[in-house]
Amino acid sequence: QVQLVESGGGLVQPGGSLRLSCAASGSFFRVNTMGWYRQAPGKQRELVAVMTSGGSANYADSVKGRFTIARDNNKRTVYLVMTNLKPEDTAVYYCNVVDQVTRGDYWGKGTLVTVSA
Repeated sequence: QVQLVESGGGLVQPGGSLRLSCAASGSFFRVNTMGWYRQAPGKQRELVAVMTSGGSANYADSVKGRFTIARDNNKRTVYLVMTNLKPEDTAVYYCNVVDQVTRGDYWGKGTLVTVSA
């Protein structure tokens, strides 16, 4: 059973910064993709940023240059550093792990990020 626990969400003013963390536990292969998705009220869940175990990253166009994804494979933790936050970044942010061997697809419960003055 794979569990993902997110932390670091909260309320921040426009232009501010936050760092999200997601710690994974349980059994999954080292060849995997870890990343972040978000879902704003009334909208579909969308990709924010993902990174393979080899270090290749992919970002949504809306966050390029503002968000940075990083991971610590030894700690099985993925991070999302968010800077210059905008009100439109307000959403529940979900951690995701895809096991590239078993195709297992795992989700955290989400952490709320609110960007407001």
